[in-house]
Amino acid sequence: MSPAPPGRFLSAAVFVLTAAGGSLAAERGRWALWAPAFLGAGIAVYFVLARESAIWIAPLILFCALGALGVGRRSGTVIVGALMTAAVALGFAAAQYAAHGVAAPVLAKPYGPALVTGRVVGVEAFARKPRILLDRLTLIGLSAAQTPAQVRIRLRGADLPAMGSQIAVFARLSPPSGPAAPGAFDFRRHAWFARIGGYGYALGAARVQTAAPQAGTMGLWITSARQNIATRVRESAPGPSGAVAAALITGDRSAIPLAVMTAMRDSGLAHLLAISGLHMGLVAAILFFGLRAIFTCCEAVTLRYPIKKWAAGAALCGALGYMVLTGATVPTQRAFLMTGLVLLAVMIDRTAISLRLVAWAAAVILLIAPQSLLGASFQMSFAAVVALIAVYEQGWRPLGGWFTGAAGRRAGFYIGGVALTTIIAGVATGLFAMYHFGRIAHFGLAANLIAVPLTALWIMPWAVVSMVLMPFGLEEFGLSPMRWGLDIVLSTARQVAGWPGAVGLVPAMPAGGLAAIAMGGMWLCIWRRRWRYWGLLGIIAGLLSVPLTPASDILVSGDGRLMAVRMADGALALSSTRRAKRVGRVWLNRAGQRDALDLRQAGHEGYVGCDKLACIYRLKDQLVALVTDPRALPEDCRRADIVISAVPVRGRCPAARLVVDRFDLWHQGAHAIWLGADAVRVETVGGVAGNRPWSPPRPPRNRKKEKLSNAASSRSAGPGS
Repeated sequence: MSPAPPGRFLSAAVFVLTAAGGSLAAERGRWALWAPAFLGAGIAVYFVLARESAIWIAPLILFCALGALGVGRRSGTVIVGALMTAAVALGFAAAQYAAHGVAAPVLAKPYGPALVTGRVVGVEAFARKPRILLDRLTLIGLSAAQTPAQVRIRLRGADLPAMGSQIAVFARLSPPSGPAAPGAFDFRRHAWFARIGGYGYALGAARVQTAAPQAGTMGLWITSARQNIATRVRESAPGPSGAVAAALITGDRSAIPLAVMTAMRDSGLAHLLAISGLHMGLVAAILFFGLRAIFTCCEAVTLRYPIKKWAAGAALCGALGYMVLTGATVPTQRAFLMTGLVLLAVMIDRTAISLRLVAWAAAVILLIAPQSLLGASFQMSFAAVVALIAVYEQGWRPLGGWFTGAAGRRAGFYIGGVALTTIIAGVATGLFAMYHFGRIAHFGLAANLIAVPLTALWIMPWAVVSMVLMPFGLEEFGLSPMRWGLDIVLSTARQVAGWPGAVGLVPAMPAGGLAAIAMGGMWLCIWRRRWRYWGLLGIIAGLLSVPLTPASDILVSGDGRLMAVRMADGALALSSTRRAKRVGRVWLNRAGQRDALDLRQAGHEGYVGCDKLACIYRLKDQLVALVTDPRALPEDCRRADIVISAVPVRGRCPAARLVVDRFDLWHQGAHAIWLGADAVRVETVGGVAGNRPWSPPRPPRNRKKEKLSNAASSRSAGPGS
């Protein structure tokens, strides 16, 4: 068949663009909803750069874009383009300012064991080895410019120091660790924005040098109050349900047993433990309707004063206090902004539940904390809310008549509403959970049909009652019935998590796939006309990126202690199941694999042999040597195509196409290697992270110096050595 003439392609392109332009003009009222998307695009551009940009570039682009608004104010195309550019530049500038604004010293190398003194500004009451956060540090041998602003230390024993007290503890500290693999979670970046310059563990008991002051900073007072309230809740309601009650009231989840956290996650109920829109909305609603009911008891007040607005104002204050008490995390901030705007709309007689409200909340959070864009909490929280409101706008209104029917009809509507809400929110958040956690809870709907109504109608109202009674020492009267509901929720979580196939594991999704899903989801939810369904193509493309992205054949940790090889069946085999357990678990999660295989066990396809010095494998017709002892290098360098060495390789490897040794790992961090017939592709943590404030590059490898050192050692050894 002869190819179509170019004129036909041009005509088709003009038709598509004309149709899109007409749809875009018809959706003029929705344009403003894309503002957070362009802000987020600018933030994303900043974080994916390989090196830091000059501080003046983004403000200059923003200034030029705003200038274009004045020049081309009569051209709609110029205005839209200038606003888009300004939003991207503003997001970039906000991220750059935030990254430099939190700059603080980070440990350059391991410190100690030595005495560490500082003030306690954070406590996490884990059942095993609780953690504390220290500031105002004194580290012997380090100057003020080298001393981190904060360090986090895991203690020995269950005795926790009081907030604000000055303590001394003999500990060992290390710099924040880099990603376990290229593309994995960057813990250094997280620590940078938290202003934590070191992590470690105590080698002895902590000694209190100075007791907590009676008066301190507002932040310290709030944190101390939060800790005291959580402690009182756990003492009044011991056991797992009490730990969950403390999490719902104060946001402190550190005391929840690991088995409970696992059951909640595997059953799809983990969202109940994160203070978000559900909890904030329930607290505000309980306060609003409760206070309004109290006001109506007095006829004179009801007839003369706007009690509805009074109740809304009081509920707004209560929601603000709840956000502050629970630590003001990103989902809590989003929930408070939206709840606050709704209550404010009640006070000024307006209707506020819309995507415009969500867009304002997202824009505010992105400008205040740009780094939150990269976190699972921001992405999953907004994904659920945007999806729910979009469905409400499209097809929920006709169902409102069900509320006026018989009681059974209304009950059926409520159950159906909970089920539909769970499905929508579960699908929206599940797409992002695949990227961040590599797992899907298959039976989340069944668990949520029981847990969500119970939380809304029983657990949270009693939580509010217990907080009201706490100043009088009567919180147990609210916590006891609250525990009854929590016991049912936890039992449901354990039951559903125990069903066969409750959790599905999926391989790691590339960042490009997540971007495609996010873009497709926004396109689907923001527009109203039929062209919104084009967004499904983005979602499908993001999902297809998982099976279409080839997995690496070899993984090596940054310290060389752990190596992994992908077997012929796709499973990942580790060089050790005891060493570097955290890194190994990250690799397995990213591979969508539950159990680790031992690389040194014979029987694997491609297995050649292992001894105490090295392991030899044949992968894709190439011989791979995994060396752990320098005595294996002379032989392996003569016959292996790929040499991965946990020790330095100072000489030549004549037969090897690729050599990765201890120096390369120290300089570039963890390595991921893809083997091909014609080429070998290597990605490193250092290459992906680049030269950024939270990941400064290490000095380049001096191969000339290594050769001289190797030659000198050979001469000193003499002939016949």
